[in-house]
Amino acid sequence: MGGVTDAEAEPVRDPGLQPERTRLAWRRTTLSCTVAAVLAARAVLHGGATASGLLVCALCLLLWLGFLVVAHRRMLALSARRPRTLSAGAAWTAAVCTLALAVCAAATVV
Repeated sequence: MGGVTDAEAEPVRDPGLQPERTRLAWRRTTLSCTVAAVLAARAVLHGGATASGLLVCALCLLLWLGFLVVAHRRMLALSARRPRTLSAGAAWTAAVCTLALAVCAAATVV
């Protein structure tokens, strides 16, 4: 009598298309990072492999893998009925990997 039921305590959430748009954004960013890593590897291998070039290329690929792990985990989390929020650590990891990958890719082109 007068108690709150589970249905009343948690309102039904209609996520609409927001999780799908977020998943697509993660996929676009992953594709951009993939292109940057591939172009960096191509630039290093095409111009003659030097030790510094191979090091930058390896760093690009490592950063790409780090971003890929974060993006994959986030896309899996978005498939849940009530997706959890992105943790601060995952957000920082994704941002740092993206920025560092852009710097490494630019370094191999220049």
